[in-house]
Amino acid sequence: MNQVTSGYKDNSALPDFPRWLVYTYSLFMAILVVIYWIYRGPQNFLWGCDIALLLTWVALWRNAALPASMALLVTLIPDIVWNTDFLLHLFSGRDVLGVDATSYMFEQSMPLFVRALSLFHVFLAPMLVWMVYRVGYDSRALVWMTAVAWFVIPVSYLASDVEQNINWVYGVGPIPPVWMSDQVYLILFMLAVPLIIFLPTHWLMKRWFQGRENGPT
Repeated sequence: MNQVTSGYKDNSALPDFPRWLVYTYSLFMAILVVIYWIYRGPQNFLWGCDIALLLTWVALWRNAALPASMALLVTLIPDIVWNTDFLLHLFSGRDVLGVDATSYMFEQSMPLFVRALSLFHVFLAPMLVWMVYRVGYDSRALVWMTAVAWFVIPVSYLASDVEQNINWVYGVGPIPPVWMSDQVYLILFMLAVPLIIFLPTHWLMKRWFQGRENGPT
Protein backbone atom coordinates (compact mmCIF):
# COMPACT_ATOMS: atom_id res chain seq x y z
CA MET A 1 0.00 0.00 0.00
CA ASN A 2 1.28 3.46 -0.96
CA GLN A 3 4.54 2.07 -2.35
CA VAL A 4 6.96 4.47 -4.04
CA THR A 5 6.15 4.73 -7.73
CA SER A 6 7.73 6.41 -10.73
CA GLY A 7 5.44 9.40 -10.48
CA TYR A 8 2.89 11.13 -8.24
CA LYS A 9 -0.05 9.15 -6.96
CA ASP A 10 -3.54 9.93 -8.11
CA ASN A 11 -5.47 11.03 -5.02
CA SER A 12 -8.38 8.85 -6.09
CA ALA A 13 -6.16 5.79 -5.53
CA LEU A 14 -5.66 6.67 -1.87
CA PRO A 15 -8.06 5.56 0.89
CA ASP A 16 -10.67 8.21 1.66
CA PHE A 17 -10.71 9.85 5.05
CA PRO A 18 -13.90 9.11 7.03
CA ARG A 19 -16.68 11.52 6.11
CA TRP A 20 -17.53 12.13 9.76
CA LEU A 21 -13.98 13.38 10.34
CA VAL A 22 -14.06 15.64 7.27
CA TYR A 23 -17.38 17.21 8.30
CA THR A 24 -16.52 17.52 11.99
CA TYR A 25 -13.18 19.14 11.25
CA SER A 26 -14.82 21.46 8.73
CA LEU A 27 -17.34 22.59 11.33
CA PHE A 28 -14.54 23.19 13.82
CA MET A 29 -12.58 25.20 11.26
CA ALA A 30 -15.61 27.29 10.28
CA ILE A 31 -16.07 28.26 13.95
CA LEU A 32 -12.35 28.85 14.51
CA VAL A 33 -11.87 31.05 11.44
CA VAL A 34 -14.78 33.32 12.36
CA ILE A 35 -13.84 33.65 16.03
CA TYR A 36 -10.13 34.13 15.37
CA TRP A 37 -10.88 36.74 12.70
CA ILE A 38 -13.04 38.69 15.14
CA TYR A 39 -10.95 38.37 18.30
CA ARG A 40 -7.40 38.04 16.98
CA GLY A 41 -7.53 39.57 13.52
CA PRO A 42 -6.60 38.16 10.09
CA GLN A 43 -2.85 38.40 10.81
CA ASN A 44 -3.30 35.55 13.31
CA PHE A 45 -3.55 33.15 10.36
CA LEU A 46 0.11 33.79 9.60
CA TRP A 47 1.05 31.59 12.57
CA GLY A 48 2.53 28.29 11.43
CA CYS A 49 0.03 26.33 13.51
CA ASP A 50 -2.88 28.09 11.79
CA ILE A 51 -1.37 27.45 8.38
CA ALA A 52 -1.18 23.79 9.43
CA LEU A 53 -4.87 23.87 10.30
CA LEU A 54 -5.72 25.16 6.84
CA LEU A 55 -3.46 22.63 5.13
CA THR A 56 -5.10 19.84 7.12
CA TRP A 57 -8.51 21.08 5.99
CA VAL A 58 -7.38 20.90 2.35
CA ALA A 59 -5.85 17.46 2.87
CA LEU A 60 -9.06 16.06 4.33
CA TRP A 61 -11.27 17.34 1.53
CA ARG A 62 -8.88 16.50 -1.31
CA ASN A 63 -7.64 13.26 0.24
CA ALA A 64 -4.16 14.55 -0.52
CA ALA A 65 -0.82 13.49 0.92
CA LEU A 66 1.13 16.68 0.14
CA PRO A 67 -0.82 19.17 2.28
CA ALA A 68 -1.08 16.61 5.10
CA SER A 69 2.69 16.06 4.97
CA MET A 70 3.37 19.81 4.92
CA ALA A 71 1.08 20.34 7.89
CA LEU A 72 2.85 17.60 9.82
CA LEU A 73 6.26 19.18 9.20
CA VAL A 74 5.17 22.49 10.68
CA THR A 75 3.21 20.89 13.53
CA LEU A 76 5.00 17.96 15.15
CA ILE A 77 7.92 19.60 16.97
CA PRO A 78 6.16 22.91 17.80
CA ASP A 79 3.16 21.05 19.21
CA ILE A 80 5.39 18.90 21.40
CA VAL A 81 6.82 22.14 22.80
CA TRP A 82 3.35 23.72 23.08
CA ASN A 83 1.84 20.78 24.97
CA THR A 84 4.83 20.47 27.28
CA ASP A 85 4.75 24.18 28.04
CA PHE A 86 0.98 24.15 28.55
CA LEU A 87 0.98 21.21 30.96
CA LEU A 88 3.90 22.58 32.98
CA HIS A 89 2.21 25.97 33.20
CA LEU A 90 -1.14 24.38 34.09
CA PHE A 91 0.26 22.38 37.01
CA SER A 92 2.92 24.82 38.24
CA GLY A 93 1.09 28.09 37.64
CA ARG A 94 4.07 29.67 35.88
CA ASP A 95 6.09 29.61 32.67
CA VAL A 96 8.58 26.84 33.39
CA LEU A 97 10.27 26.55 29.99
CA GLY A 98 10.74 30.29 29.58
CA VAL A 99 9.52 30.32 25.98
CA ASP A 100 6.15 31.89 26.80
CA ALA A 101 4.45 29.61 24.27
CA THR A 102 1.16 29.18 26.12
CA SER A 103 0.87 32.09 28.55
CA TYR A 104 -2.01 33.43 26.45
CA MET A 105 -4.02 30.37 27.49
CA PHE A 106 -4.08 31.74 31.04
CA GLU A 107 -4.88 35.39 30.24
CA GLN A 108 -8.26 36.20 31.75
CA SER A 109 -8.68 39.18 29.42
CA MET A 110 -9.24 36.76 26.53
CA PRO A 111 -12.64 34.97 26.55
CA LEU A 112 -12.39 31.33 27.62
CA PHE A 113 -14.05 30.01 24.45
CA VAL A 114 -11.43 31.79 22.32
CA ARG A 115 -8.59 30.30 24.35
CA ALA A 116 -10.24 26.88 24.29
CA LEU A 117 -10.00 26.79 20.50
CA SER A 118 -6.21 26.63 20.86
CA LEU A 119 -6.58 23.16 22.35
CA PHE A 120 -6.35 21.94 18.76
CA HIS A 121 -2.63 21.73 19.57
CA VAL A 122 -3.48 18.65 21.65
CA PHE A 123 -4.98 16.60 18.83
CA LEU A 124 -3.62 18.05 15.57
CA ALA A 125 -0.19 16.39 15.48
CA PRO A 126 -1.47 12.86 16.35
CA MET A 127 -4.24 13.27 13.78
CA LEU A 128 -1.75 14.31 11.11
CA VAL A 129 0.52 11.35 11.89
CA TRP A 130 -2.50 9.08 11.37
CA MET A 131 -3.45 10.90 8.16
CA VAL A 132 0.06 10.59 6.74
CA TYR A 133 0.19 6.93 7.75
CA ARG A 134 -3.07 6.43 5.85
CA VAL A 135 -2.23 8.25 2.61
CA GLY A 136 1.57 8.15 2.68
CA TYR A 137 4.26 10.75 3.30
CA ASP A 138 4.95 13.05 0.36
CA SER A 139 8.67 13.88 0.39
CA ARG A 140 8.03 17.07 -1.60
CA ALA A 141 6.61 18.52 1.60
CA LEU A 142 10.05 19.62 2.84
CA VAL A 143 10.68 21.86 -0.18
CA TRP A 144 7.13 23.19 -0.34
CA MET A 145 6.88 23.92 3.39
CA THR A 146 10.27 25.64 3.35
CA ALA A 147 9.08 27.85 0.49
CA VAL A 148 5.91 28.70 2.40
CA ALA A 149 7.91 29.49 5.54
CA TRP A 150 10.35 31.72 3.68
CA PHE A 151 7.37 33.70 2.38
CA VAL A 152 5.38 33.81 5.61
CA ILE A 153 8.24 34.73 7.97
CA PRO A 154 9.05 38.11 6.33
CA VAL A 155 5.32 38.84 6.00
CA SER A 156 4.91 38.08 9.71
CA TYR A 157 7.71 40.54 10.46
CA LEU A 158 5.94 43.26 8.49
CA ALA A 159 2.44 42.43 9.77
CA SER A 160 3.25 42.19 13.50
CA ASP A 161 5.31 43.95 16.15
CA VAL A 162 7.45 42.99 19.13
CA GLU A 163 4.37 42.51 21.32
CA GLN A 164 2.52 40.27 18.86
CA ASN A 165 5.71 38.55 17.68
CA ILE A 166 3.92 36.33 15.18
CA ASN A 167 5.96 33.19 14.46
CA TRP A 168 8.62 34.52 16.85
CA VAL A 169 10.04 36.80 14.15
CA TYR A 170 11.14 39.31 16.81
CA GLY A 171 12.69 36.78 19.18
CA VAL A 172 12.12 33.32 20.62
CA GLY A 173 9.19 33.75 22.98
CA PRO A 174 9.77 36.75 25.26
CA ILE A 175 13.52 36.77 24.64
CA PRO A 176 14.56 39.56 22.23
CA PRO A 177 17.76 39.08 20.23
CA VAL A 178 19.56 41.95 21.97
CA TRP A 179 22.98 40.86 20.67
CA MET A 180 22.04 41.21 16.98
CA SER A 181 19.88 43.37 14.74
CA ASP A 182 16.31 42.40 13.90
CA GLN A 183 17.29 41.82 10.28
CA VAL A 184 20.17 39.48 11.10
CA TYR A 185 17.96 37.55 13.53
CA LEU A 186 15.25 37.24 10.85
CA ILE A 187 17.68 35.78 8.31
CA LEU A 188 19.09 33.31 10.84
CA PHE A 189 15.56 32.40 11.92
CA MET A 190 14.56 31.71 8.31
CA LEU A 191 17.51 29.32 8.02
CA ALA A 192 16.86 27.70 11.40
CA VAL A 193 13.18 26.85 10.88
CA PRO A 194 13.72 24.31 8.06
CA LEU A 195 16.80 22.86 9.75
CA ILE A 196 15.44 22.57 13.30
CA ILE A 197 11.68 22.17 12.76
CA PHE A 198 11.09 20.66 9.32
CA LEU A 199 14.14 18.50 8.57
CA PRO A 200 14.05 16.28 11.70
CA THR A 201 10.35 15.58 11.15
CA HIS A 202 10.98 14.93 7.45
CA TRP A 203 13.67 12.35 8.27
CA LEU A 204 11.49 10.80 10.95
CA MET A 205 8.49 10.44 8.62
CA LYS A 206 10.61 8.90 5.87
CA ARG A 207 12.00 6.40 8.39
CA TRP A 208 8.64 5.59 10.01
CA PHE A 209 6.74 5.29 6.75
CA GLN A 210 9.44 3.71 4.62
CA GLY A 211 7.64 1.81 1.88
CA ARG A 212 4.56 4.02 2.31
CA GLU A 213 6.00 7.10 0.64
CA ASN A 214 3.85 9.13 -1.72
CA GLY A 215 5.90 11.06 -4.25
CA PRO A 216 8.61 10.77 -6.88
CA THR A 217 11.32 8.18 -6.87
